[in-house]
Amino acid sequence: MSKLLYIESSPRKSRSKSINVAQAFIEQYQASHPGDEVVTIDLWQKSLPEFDGYTIDAKYQVLNGQGHDAEQATAWKTVVDVIDEFKAADKYVFSLPMWNFGIPYKLKHYIDVIAQPGQTFSYSPDTGYTGLVTGKPVAVVYARGGSYGSDQTKGLDFQTSYMELLLGFIGFTDIHSVIVEPTLASPEDVAESEAAAIQQAQQLATKF
Repeated sequence: MSKLLYIESSPRKSRSKSINVAQAFIEQYQASHPGDEVVTIDLWQKSLPEFDGYTIDAKYQVLNGQGHDAEQATAWKTVVDVIDEFKAADKYVFSLPMWNFGIPYKLKHYIDVIAQPGQTFSYSPDTGYTGLVTGKPVAVVYARGGSYGSDQTKGLDFQTSYMELLLGFIGFTDIHSVIVEPTLASPEDVAESEAAAIQQAQQLATKF
């Protein structure tokens, strides 16, 4: 039995196109993989550690190859607990809207927690950075108000480019994207785009 971790980052819930498409993916996935477990993290409900005080001190102790004092160890454990939850999955789905050409701050906070040395990546002067989350597929459902496929607009897309960079950095190589755009078009065009994305997501989920 495999564990699928679904990470949701839109606060709009039933009005969210990224969530609607991701839910279609999950429903099809559960139908195609009835023995698998699906765990959802709603980033608008999840409490994440702040990177200040003992927590940031603990991170720099790790970066410098040094140990933790009691306060730092306690703070660092809150980070490692989130990372362990993330790494315990076998497969991943993210859903996210575009905010100001990038990603929601709740998702950025989550990424800043899980992207840690010795946990999801390592560094060697000889080989550079190496991702540690390997051999696992990830699907990412993006929604954005505009269209970002043309030569004039693709340079403004820091949503997919950041996610692909970050996921690759921590070790993912099997990355699948499903995009709903433009969500600020006419209702007819939005419905057509959403339907196409749902179909793509369902097809992906069947063999995921």
